[in-house]
Amino acid sequence: MAQPKNLKKLTRTRMERTGESYTTARKAILDAKPNRPASAADAEEAAAAAQEAELPEYPAPDNVMQYDAGLWHRVLTQAGIKHPLTGEPLSEALLAGLAGGIGFMAFTFVYEQATTATVVTRSHPEPYTANLLARCGAKVTERTTGSARLAADYLDAGLDAGRAVVVRVSVGALPWIDSDAVEDSDSIDLVVVGEHGEDFLVDDGSGSLTPISPEDLAAARSRRKKDKHWLAWIPESSSPEAQTLAANVREAIAQTTGRLLGTSELEGIPTHFAKNFGIAGMNNWAEKLRDTTTAKGWSRIFAEPARLESGLTQILGFLTDTRFGGTGGLRGQYADFLTEAATLPGLEALGAHAADYAHLAQDWMVFTDLVDPAIDPETRGAYFATLADQLEVIAAAEERAATALADTLGTLGD
Repeated sequence: MAQPKNLKKLTRTRMERTGESYTTARKAILDAKPNRPASAADAEEAAAAAQEAELPEYPAPDNVMQYDAGLWHRVLTQAGIKHPLTGEPLSEALLAGLAGGIGFMAFTFVYEQATTATVVTRSHPEPYTANLLARCGAKVTERTTGSARLAADYLDAGLDAGRAVVVRVSVGALPWIDSDAVEDSDSIDLVVVGEHGEDFLVDDGSGSLTPISPEDLAAARSRRKKDKHWLAWIPESSSPEAQTLAANVREAIAQTTGRLLGTSELEGIPTHFAKNFGIAGMNNWAEKLRDTTTAKGWSRIFAEPARLESGLTQILGFLTDTRFGGTGGLRGQYADFLTEAATLPGLEALGAHAADYAHLAQDWMVFTDLVDPAIDPETRGAYFATLADQLEVIAAAEERAATALADTLGTLGD
């Protein structure tokens, strides 16, 4: 997928010199055949193509546990970023942990026609991707603009440098998405890996590259004012130093344990909503599951069969999807993160905590298996109590694990 630097400029220069069409000139540059150049200009084109050909191929998704960490694992791999100790690409687990790893949030909202239920088991509410990029140790180029023209130019600059470019889009604006099935506010990051004819090729995590027209991509990028025309790419292959990664791991773990234990302030969250986050949020949810009498208890807010089925379907989706949850509540991936982090300078003691999170992954799997949208509404009180039983087991284990991890972190120093 690698493309020569300044591909469009080189293509247009060749068109002027040879009279070739854009497609023919572009193909000639990308072919970069090793036979003897006919001119100095041809030699420049071949050298540029050969230089960028040394970048790794853009990899396909492979056993992705967390969508955004998996996406940036592929982008950083294609950019040639390597782990300072192993020489291998930065793993998805390491990137996920640096982003903040795990967390918890549960919210319900009762509307006239429906009741929504949201459960998040990845780190939240901190900006996941922003943390990942700040802590991965690679140089990152980020751009935002209100101008559609500049947005297109910024995208071209990344692609012309032979780099995959991450863009943020409104999910409902994508041509292959049923816009009636998603919220207008939903956004997602995609990777533009190159061009195919007149279209861009994007990686949406599906396992295959999807073509999208420049017009459709521009519309999807501009839909949400908050994320308008945001993009990011890795301009060079300078890998992080081991000491830098170690320091960033400590920072990430401090944030993760502080959020779970409620010992640090939640960014951008009003105080009265804090009870829905972390271990306190798990216990609060368990109380609402057991509550069969008050208006805020789950037996009341999900009394109608349609609301009950819809709510449980939403919860199951959050727990099994890879965007805001994942297998085992992402605790197994966090165990892998701790194991890998323990190989960095001064962090050997972190490895002893991996087993706690591997066990928690099993506890979360049990809970996920209990979520059944097809339950008999008449038995919902007893069913919710069963969910609460398992959730309380999880909350107690989460508190022990996070407390022990925070204590160890405090002994590691700077």
